[in-house]
Amino acid sequence: MAALCHMSTDYYARLERERGPQPSQQMIVSIAQGLHLSLDERDHLFRLAGHTPPPRGTDGEHISPGLLRILDRLDDTPAEIVTELGETLRQTRLGIALTGDQTRYSGPARSIGYRWFTDPATRQLYHPDDHAFLTRMFASGLREVATLRGPGSRAAHYADLLLAQSEEFRRVWKEHTVGIRPKEVKHFVHPEVGALELTCQTLLDPSQAHMLLVYTATPGGESYEKLQLLSVIGAQTLR
Repeated sequence: MAALCHMSTDYYARLERERGPQPSQQMIVSIAQGLHLSLDERDHLFRLAGHTPPPRGTDGEHISPGLLRILDRLDDTPAEIVTELGETLRQTRLGIALTGDQTRYSGPARSIGYRWFTDPATRQLYHPDDHAFLTRMFASGLREVATLRGPGSRAAHYADLLLAQSEEFRRVWKEHTVGIRPKEVKHFVHPEVGALELTCQTLLDPSQAHMLLVYTATPGGESYEKLQLLSVIGAQTLR
């Protein structure tokens, strides 16, 4: 249970025995997610610990138990759960092997759309032929979310930051383009196994605006073989 909650066994045991300090809000978030609690159960846990539950809505980062159960069954497949702003909340083991730990970022950099315009290293994972399309897609997606959520939203804040920091973003933002959707087939360039052509399937949780992205390769193909190799390499790296 401690491992699922991303905390030490000793700390978790002290909490269960009521011998530890009052857990922080971040610790309650980890426990609620580790226990696969529903939103009502999560809120109850917050109150039991003496905290006010975080607000619900599209900005929430509590993953539904159903979506987590699906992700837990995909250990041999690259998969991740992301917000509508492209902030990765959880990845499978092979998902980390494919794209690296995308949950390590903080602040606006948690959004891949924000990193696309501010961190050149982000683009190295994608085939150069797709860069122009992805530039327009990320700007289009951010415009849609910012309009949907309103001026005071996190999406609007990210747009303001990018307008101040990126000439490329300012250029594509002026186009006022919306409706550019991700392509089903994605082309990755992995530093160890090389080019990968993967199909991305999406499962949407509309109540939380979270998406489960699952990446697969055609059996028998070159990318399929590389994905098998990546599974071995990734396991060795994690150990």
